[in-house]
Amino acid sequence: MEEIISRIANNNNFKKNQVKAAVDLLDDGNTIPFIARYRKEMTGNLDEEELRLIEERLDYIRKLNKRKEEVIRLIDEQDKLTEELEEKIKKAEILQEVEDLYRPYKQKKQTRATKAKEKGLEPLAEIIWEQKKDLNLKELSKNYIDPEKELNTADEVLQGANDIIAEWISDNAEIRKKIREISFNKGSISSTLQDEELDEKEKYKMYYDYKESVSDIPPHRILALNRGEKEEKLKVKIEVREEKVYNYIENKVIINNSPFKENLIEIIKDAYKRLIFPSIEREVRNKLTDKAEEHAIEVFGKNLRSLLLQPPYKDEKVVAIDPGFRTGSKVCAVDETGKLLDTATIYPHPPQNEKEKAKKTIKNIVNKHNVNTIAIGSGTASRETEFFISELIDEGEDINYIIVNEDGASVYSASKLAREEFPELDVAMRGAVSIARRLQDPLAELVKIDPKSIGVGLYQHDVDEKKLNESLENVVESAVNYVGVNLNTASPSLLQYVAGINSSVAENIVEKRKEEGSYNKRSELKDVYGLGPKTFKQAAGFIRIFSSEDPLARTPIHPESYKSTEILLKDLGFTVDDIKNEEKLIELKEKFSEIDLRKKAKKISVGLPTLKDIIKSLKKPGRDPRPELSAANLRDDILKLEDLKPDMILEGTVRNVVDFGAFVDIGVKEDGLVHISEMSSNYVKDPMEIVQVGDIIKVKILEIDKKRKRIALSMIL
Repeated sequence: MEEIISRIANNNNFKKNQVKAAVDLLDDGNTIPFIARYRKEMTGNLDEEELRLIEERLDYIRKLNKRKEEVIRLIDEQDKLTEELEEKIKKAEILQEVEDLYRPYKQKKQTRATKAKEKGLEPLAEIIWEQKKDLNLKELSKNYIDPEKELNTADEVLQGANDIIAEWISDNAEIRKKIREISFNKGSISSTLQDEELDEKEKYKMYYDYKESVSDIPPHRILALNRGEKEEKLKVKIEVREEKVYNYIENKVIINNSPFKENLIEIIKDAYKRLIFPSIEREVRNKLTDKAEEHAIEVFGKNLRSLLLQPPYKDEKVVAIDPGFRTGSKVCAVDETGKLLDTATIYPHPPQNEKEKAKKTIKNIVNKHNVNTIAIGSGTASRETEFFISELIDEGEDINYIIVNEDGASVYSASKLAREEFPELDVAMRGAVSIARRLQDPLAELVKIDPKSIGVGLYQHDVDEKKLNESLENVVESAVNYVGVNLNTASPSLLQYVAGINSSVAENIVEKRKEEGSYNKRSELKDVYGLGPKTFKQAAGFIRIFSSEDPLARTPIHPESYKSTEILLKDLGFTVDDIKNEEKLIELKEKFSEIDLRKKAKKISVGLPTLKDIIKSLKKPGRDPRPELSAANLRDDILKLEDLKPDMILEGTVRNVVDFGAFVDIGVKEDGLVHISEMSSNYVKDPMEIVQVGDIIKVKILEIDKKRKRIALSMIL
């Protein structure tokens, strides 16, 4: 274990004691959100990202060590394990090195070399390989002719011996390592069009005759090439200068004044073209794909986190409209907690054009439930619905409206969860409810939807699904625990992401709430079936309860720190009940600014990081860490692509950020693209340094491609 901790610490610029503490906590079953938030003293303030890195490296090294043990055992069982080989295996730091060292001893399927060995040609191969005797190979080969072994000529014999040597060269770990390095550092990846008729929309036009160095190609282009190849539109290959490879292998294999130089040169070419290059090409492609997928998943995760942490519209009733033309627009009203109050269907748009009737329906629902906010879904007929509601406002109705991104709402509507929540509603009406709730609390609603359907990815369907799901689970878990969860309103879908809580315990928490009423204290969680002391420790700090019985439950202060908090407040002349009083809170904040943190931490026996977190939590009890809600001002005269003109300056909302730029909703059906080169007059390396999902920005129209329905935008105004 000491060796593992040293490797992780040295390779990632951590202190050994930080890594040891993190590993011990992880091995003891603690969750990463809990460790990051409540064990800062132990880990030296490691954040979630650093802890996940340690967790990943720990898992990799443990798997690597297990594979080393297995390989050593397998070679030893063949009585071919030497001290030198065992030492090389033990010193290997990556799995590929271990597999390269094991390759010569791995049980192979029938190959040309294994067949030649079975025919007894290995002694001849060894003579050629050693290059010690100046012999006539043709004459030497005749000694091995044996029709019964299908060796009828000297040429067939020599070919068999050559096949054995070719496999020896191919199985040499050092040679493979060097060729791999050459391929990665000096190789190119190229693509050509398979058939013009197969890419009618010219989706892959830039890749018809494309070439880029393996070391420089950006992740999104790798995934684009992979997709084009998978769709059988493109032919993709790795290219390496063969002369450089041949020179290297010749220097390794052929001795000075070798009597078999010409024969060995031909063997080397065969070994490379037939055995080494095809597998190295697969390795290069796989490594590029792994790297690209890892990057794509990381970008997806960052976008998802930004989306999940969009500002909530709390403690307000909402009327939502899921716009539509022919089948009408679905309308619903929900209360402050998202509970459904009312539903209706209106037809203000073509072909029915029942605008006045629709206005009357909206007025009735708004007045009946005393609502002043309308959420309008961003899909089909969204802008038309916006103008329809604007007319109501102009006619004196005291309401406001907000456009809500509805990506994924239809996925939720058709899900098992939606059917269980609203069995009496049709799919479209469930979508309206989802839109209303998404405005009230984006995080609580979006956790019900498969993240891949939320609309912030680019190549989410091209990456490893297991890795993507694991990463997105971590992102959702991190976002949920960052915000905290109201125990008395949260759905099982939201609760299952709280640190330590699984789906069955989440269901039990809600079931108890239904049967016995609201929770008043965090400690009441201990009475939930299946929620033991370990789970309580992990989860307690991330749940919120707004009651007089447990005032600290409205803060992220963990119950294990309640006593210290009470001592701190008493020392300053306050009680925990004072944090509910605005005037007392102002006085308390002034007191906090006067104290010596180090002395106070020592006096009440807590670590300095914990004391800082306690004070931060007490300053703003019950405050949601997400930003305030704002919305883009969309122009009334811009409804569709045809309304756009070059040089127009518009306001829009960032919907997705990718390696090459950002997609922006400017009020038409198609999102526009701000290319990375148009984000700033200065060089931009990463678009996420400039914008994030949900940002409201001003853009200029550069170009409109009506045929391909593409809009080029610029942030350089």
